[in-house]
Amino acid sequence: MWRYVATGFAKTIHLSQWVPTLMLSRNCMHVHEEEPEHIFTKRFEDFFNRCEIDGWDLRQGMNDILGYDAVPDPKVIEAGLRACRRVNDIALAIRWLEACKDRCGDKVDQIYPYLLSHIRPTLYELGIPTPEELNYDKPELAVKSVFDM
Repeated sequence: MWRYVATGFAKTIHLSQWVPTLMLSRNCMHVHEEEPEHIFTKRFEDFFNRCEIDGWDLRQGMNDILGYDAVPDPKVIEAGLRACRRVNDIALAIRWLEACKDRCGDKVDQIYPYLLSHIRPTLYELGIPTPEELNYDKPELAVKSVFDM
């Protein structure tokens, strides 16, 4: 009986010596260097220009680039539109244009026409309409406000 109590007490003392070392934590944060714009653009352009890209990868790449606090470059938007054509998904191409317009934020009146002017030849070549041409920029069943009459 005494050996059982002594062994349990010894284990408790032994473990208490290790607890402070187990509870130490390390600060393992790494400082990431900021990626230059031309490398960032090239990385996503190459991603969308892969010939074996499928719909899931395409959506993942679009979600990744839209997660950054930036408007995609017209070259990246064109590469995304061409990838949408390769996987034969026109709905995704239109959502891609809508998402790029949404990323313009408060300066949509200045940035979005610039983007459209650069990607317009690609849109005509691929036969992809803009959301404005499909009237997706306005609510379909909106009722005019009585205060605006």
